[in-house]
Amino acid sequence: MPNMTVKGVPDGLYRRLKERAQRNRRSLNSEVIVCLEDASSTAAVDPETWLAEVDELRNRVATTPLTDAAINEAKNRGRP
Repeated sequence: MPNMTVKGVPDGLYRRLKERAQRNRRSLNSEVIVCLEDASSTAAVDPETWLAEVDELRNRVATTPLTDAAINEAKNRGRP
């Protein structure tokens, strides 16, 4: 397995990573690997599709009262 050295990590970032690792009961090294995996596995977003979804949401919100049900429906729509 390859090794990697990261130089010049800002103090604040190092502190946040260390705190996050403690919360997740992982070593700092494992936490950094999880963060890198998450960042590198993010699906590419098609701008045209995303803008179409934004337009659809704007049109619906402009004509539909903002209720708890409407908010929950919008939240759940993007989930698999």
